[in-house]
Amino acid sequence: MVGDNTNSRSPLLPDRMQQADFFVCDIFDAAPKGDMASMEHPIFSISTKPDRRIRRYENGTSFVEITPSMKGLATVHDRDVLIYCISQCIAALNEEREVSPTIRFRAYDLLKATNRGTDGRGYEQLKAALERLQGTVVTTNLITGGKEEFDGFGLIDRFKIVRETRDGRMQEVEIRLSDWVFNAIRHREVLTLHRDYFRLRKPLERRIYELARKHCGAKQEWKISLAKLQAKCGSCSTSKEFRRLVMSIVRQDGQHAHMPDYAVRVEDDMVIFTNRRSDQGRSTHPSVSQIRLDPEAYHDARTAAPGWDVYVLEQEWRNWMTEPPRDPNAAFIGFCKKVFEKRGPP
Repeated sequence: MVGDNTNSRSPLLPDRMQQADFFVCDIFDAAPKGDMASMEHPIFSISTKPDRRIRRYENGTSFVEITPSMKGLATVHDRDVLIYCISQCIAALNEEREVSPTIRFRAYDLLKATNRGTDGRGYEQLKAALERLQGTVVTTNLITGGKEEFDGFGLIDRFKIVRETRDGRMQEVEIRLSDWVFNAIRHREVLTLHRDYFRLRKPLERRIYELARKHCGAKQEWKISLAKLQAKCGSCSTSKEFRRLVMSIVRQDGQHAHMPDYAVRVEDDMVIFTNRRSDQGRSTHPSVSQIRLDPEAYHDARTAAPGWDVYVLEQEWRNWMTEPPRDPNAAFIGFCKKVFEKRGPP
């Protein structure tokens, strides 16, 4: 009986987000040129214990190095703070309001919006997250704008607890985002996350979802080997243990379909993500949903909107349409061109 109850219980955390008005806009995750490394490389630790390893990732002559403080690397759960700040800034930009790298917010609002507890432990965990975010240093020589720059920065420049209650709980928090993160906001280099991201219990589940969100996007399917997935997750487990952990997630997803946006399975040591929403969130017009673009259209779209994720633009284009165009390929390329002209490079 106990085993049956355990198997029937959802792997997701309880939904503490009772009020949708906390989500004044879609929740976004930064994926900029600098912060692209946090999607491409495991900047955030998935360990449940303090992770004090220095990490270095190289791609040709470019590198990204992540150095922790004595309190350890910022964790995947610490990233929630950045997600919340970015979402608020994007909401302001959508309303044509000015944004600043210095953001002030109520701690309670962040805890609620990210599905955290609002008891004393929740506030203590938030303070620890702020300390790790400020202490984690990223050093890179990634090329941006045609120039190679050697740059080192924290994930946040500083934080300040503006007010505290009599029992020591923080009420207002002020954060100054790093230029790296704020540049992503100004250029709208963000990816929308599913609301249930904050309900994923395991750090590995969150990291796997982030990778699927970035690499699969609006595509029907994305594959990656177990070995490469382990490297991208930053896991220090043995290959055997990592496989066991992934297979546990796969089994739970098969039973509960709890992984947001993408179903996950393993075949011949390949992890395969299938888009659950490939035909959702688009226009209900049957002809629009059945449009298939030529491979050359995606190539021309990348030329028309350099730097943009063409699959994300495709989903935006389909949502925008009310009826099928005469020439879908030309229409999509034209849409991408207008996006680039209006918003500029990512």
